[in-house]
Amino acid sequence: MSPGPRRIAEPRAARVLADAHGVPLEVDGRAVDAVRESWLIEDRWWTERPLRRRYWEIVTTCGRNVVVFRELQERRWYRQR
Repeated sequence: MSPGPRRIAEPRAARVLADAHGVPLEVDGRAVDAVRESWLIEDRWWTERPLRRRYWEIVTTCGRNVVVFRELQERRWYRQR
């Protein structure tokens, strides 16, 4: 029996070092060279499980584009492809 379909771009836990303002400085041991964009998602505010995330599209010093987000309710970081 197969486990079923896999979600595309499923978030994975990430180790993020951020400054006092929440801007990522390092993601999974890789230094951040540039922040391309940041945005806030607030959804399902009318439910018992609202969604609040701050996303960051960053470029690491090795040239990788990475999207990370902080789950603002849980205060945990995730990486998303």
